Amino acid sequence: MTTAPQQNIPAAAPAPAPATSMVAMVLHRIHTPLVQEERPLPTPGPGEIRVRVEACAVCRTDLHVVDGELPDGTYPIVPGHEIVGRIEAIGPGVTGHTIGARVGIPWLGHTCGHCPYCEAGHENLCDHPEFTGFTRDGGFATHVVADASYAFPLDGFDDPIEAAPLMCAGLIGWRSLKMAGDGKRIGLYGFGAAAHLLAQLLRWQGREVYAFTRAGDTAAQDHARHLGAVWAGASEDAPPELLDAAIIFAPVGPLVPLALKAVHKGGRVVCGGIHMSDIPAFPYSILWEERQIVSVANLTRADAVEFLTLAPKAGIRADTITYPLARANEALDDLRHGRFQGAAVLIP
Repeated sequence: MTTAPQQNIPAAAPAPAPATSMVAMVLHRIHTPLVQEERPLPTPGPGEIRVRVEACAVCRTDLHVVDGELPDGTYPIVPGHEIVGRIEAIGPGVTGHTIGARVGIPWLGHTCGHCPYCEAGHENLCDHPEFTGFTRDGGFATHVVADASYAFPLDGFDDPIEAAPLMCAGLIGWRSLKMAGDGKRIGLYGFGAAAHLLAQLLRWQGREVYAFTRAGDTAAQDHARHLGAVWAGASEDAPPELLDAAIIFAPVGPLVPLALKAVHKGGRVVCGGIHMSDIPAFPYSILWEERQIVSVANLTRADAVEFLTLAPKAGIRADTITYPLARANEALDDLRHGRFQGAAVLIP
């Protein structure tokens, strides 16, 4: 009887030790660069989940946080509120989420649930809210802890980089559009991350997009035309047709009277940003004839469910430029100076 030769079978490699720390880009004081720090890996508390960040888009609101233009911020803070990642740990009392599932985390991070606004279904106006990347740490990091009730399943979204801008630019664009109404001709002032997503939705709906940019910004105007805008020009220009509504995404107060002049009688101007420079005085004649000015504040969870259901049907695709997490300051600076089209996305 012969014996089979002995084989040298290598021992299985030991499983990697679970991570015990994370990396975050931290804002310690306004008007200062973010600082890269290593921190202990946080444990989610009751009602919370810990998410391993796959991508976090960079929003103009992050610039407002860095510049101290929003009241009642918390510092030090990890910015970032357009987060896509995988659930890594689940705290006590959480239902409806599973380990490994992909979720999106937006700006509105928690509401009290019992103030008059919450009870009336207007949680976006909550008296005691928390905001991701502003009053609770956000997604400019390898990991983030979120209120599980404000994390949205992204089962049908295969690309976390493309999905990340949807979590604010897309959501606030959707809420702004709902407030703008059902008109056919829609003007978009400031053709950045939100406008380039909303333009795709408008064209899918069969509406006309009129894009307004800074004078001389031919790159943004070409981008708008590429996405189906029927007209693109400077914000100071009059559109070829009076508009049914205008949405202002640029944080520039003088755009309000310009937009009022561009809408027809009964038209509406929607201010879609969280911050805007002062609106200059303007003659009552351009507001008369039942024109309206309204603002958009935050979002509701219902907005998120609606938009995240609609976006795949409309074939919305984010144009993105990616940066490693450690280059978050560069991404912010490029956004500030308009050095790219679409949205910047940080990759841990």
